[in-house]
Formats: sequence, C-alpha cells, structure tokens
Amino acid sequence: MSSKTVLIVDDESSIREMIAVALEMADYRVLEADNAQDAHAIVVDEKPDLLLLDWMMPGTSGLELARRLKRDETTAELPIILLTAKGEEDNKIQGLEAGADDYITKPFSPRELVARLKAVLRRTTPKGIEEAVEVEGLMLDPASHRVTAHGSSLEVGPTEYRLLQFFMTHQERAYTRSQLLDQVWGGNVYVEERTVDVHIRRLRKALGEGHQHLIQTVRGTGYRFSAQA
Repeated sequence: MSSKTVLIVDDESSIREMIAVALEMADYRVLEADNAQDAHAIVVDEKPDLLLLDWMMPGTSGLELARRLKRDETTAELPIILLTAKGEEDNKIQGLEAGADDYITKPFSPRELVARLKAVLRRTTPKGIEEAVEVEGLMLDPASHRVTAHGSSLEVGPTEYRLLQFFMTHQERAYTRSQLLDQVWGGNVYVEERTVDVHIRRLRKALGEGHQHLIQTVRGTGYRFSAQA
C-alpha cells in the first residue's frame, strides 16, 4: 500500500493518538495539529492526501476551516472527513455542504475509520490518472467521467466505472477479489467477495463484444486487465 499522508486535526490529544496509532498500523504517514491555524499551515506546506478534521474546536471550528480550504483553489481538491460528536441530521448536511467528503460520528472504531478513509481516498481520482486512458479503442476519460468504444459512448454504472478505471491504470497484473474490493470499494468490510464477480460480469456486458476480452479471469486467483490474449 502506498503510504499516503493524513493530517489529523483535533484539540484532544488522546483522540489524535488513538487515530494516529490506527493509521500508522494501516501504513499511513500521519501529521497532527490541535487547532485550525496550525492545520492550515501544515496543509499548505506538506500537502497531505487527506484531512481528518474535528468539527468542534476552540477558536476556528473544523467547519470554518473546511470552508476556507474549499474556497482556495490550491486546497479545494483536498479530501476532508469531519469527525464530530454530533449525530443530528442537519449538522451532517451542514458539514457536507461545507465541502466535507464524509462524516464520522464519535465514538467510532479505528477499523471503521480506516475503512471510510480508504473509501474517500479511492473516490478522489488518484494523481496521475486524470489523463484519459485508451486501450484498443476503449477510452476512459476521468475529466468527463465517460467511457467510449471507438467513439461511441458506453453505459457503465458507477462501480463498474471505478473497476474499469482501476484495471486500465493497473494493466497486466492479476488481482484477487479481496485486492479488488480493497482498491475499488475501499476495503468496505460489508461487501462480499462474490460481489466482485457480479460487477465484473456487468462490466464485461457493458464493454460488449469488442472489449470484454480485455478483462480476463485468472483461475485460482481473480482477474486481470490485459490486451494480450
């Protein structure tokens, strides 16, 4: 797993410590701040891959910091997960409107946190694959979120799209079902491995006669995307 950098912003050191331990065990590089001002400076200097942000902090709240980051072009794309002790629906909506990508209510288990964090990191297009990818006339364009075959648009569902994007940017390597779950679904513990087979079937169907052969079944392992027979 690539070691992505996560900035934890919470004024309670015990919570920061608990989260830091869980993230370091899951191979993330961790930065910490206990207030919004320091956090903003770290974001600008270190450019973390994701921000775990406490809603309620003395001084500038997490919500205000989220709004500030989303308004600034250089930090607008930074994925943000808000941590909060408030479970009320309107707060949740306020957080998402401020630009947060997800929302976790305390208390939460470290395992849930890591799963949600992976999911958010998956949803944000990894750097370097904003470019369109093309194989044998099959084109996936992240900018317009479209898949075309020799110029004709294909109907591809959101999960199939993510699966195809992962395959097209990781060609010629066999992946097990659990690796695909981890990469595409974000390690969500509630999805069964058989679900992968269902989505592979749908994806092949969407690709049609011309391109379904690119998604190969590797007996005893899983699947690979390859232009070689």
